Amino acid sequence: MTAQPRPLPPSSWQFDPTAWPPEDCVAAGADLEPGTIIEAYRHGAFPMPHEGELLWWSPMQRGVLEPSAVRVSRSLSRSMRRYEITVDDSFEEVIDACADPSRPGAWIDSPIREAFVRLHRLGWGHSVETRDAEGTLVGGLYGLSIGSLFAGESMFHHATDASKVALVALARMIGDEALIDTQWRTPHLGSLGVTEWPRDRYLAEIGHHIDAPRPGGWP
Repeated sequence: MTAQPRPLPPSSWQFDPTAWPPEDCVAAGADLEPGTIIEAYRHGAFPMPHEGELLWWSPMQRGVLEPSAVRVSRSLSRSMRRYEITVDDSFEEVIDACADPSRPGAWIDSPIREAFVRLHRLGWGHSVETRDAEGTLVGGLYGLSIGSLFAGESMFHHATDASKVALVALARMIGDEALIDTQWRTPHLGSLGVTEWPRDRYLAEIGHHIDAPRPGGWP
């Protein structure tokens, strides 16, 4: 992994929010080149295949976590003391755990995996790992760091609260000036402080983040 993300060739595809329908799925096709994926995120879209077709999404109600709003319950605080956090030590293990086809709603296929591993090697993709006392990987998350926006892709846990611990650790590392995109809000994420922003607000807000300096606490 590089300390700073490498410049990418421009994408041959354009992402124009003004042309998108008022639906979560906004486009189909294109490619998974690094420049295309980053260009999509810079305009509020992300790739997620469905039934073998590459689709691009920009939810009408976007899941967002402001680091200053993260909620840590008493039980989660206890869990945090049981685990160790590492960053970018096991990106491929994390994405493989997130891609486990036995998980409900599994969607990460081989092209998505290869695309994000490539982005990791180029310095754009990052993982936060949760490890038990023996150093075994028991949870984590991965996503993209674009300016002061962390675009979360997926998370997993094999032990109680292990994915929640990774998300709280991420929020604390990147600091209050950053923003975490969780794509959608689930009850699991809502318990940590994730809220929903209308698409228009999300698109307006990320304009302040995508060209901002990377957070000082981020490796």
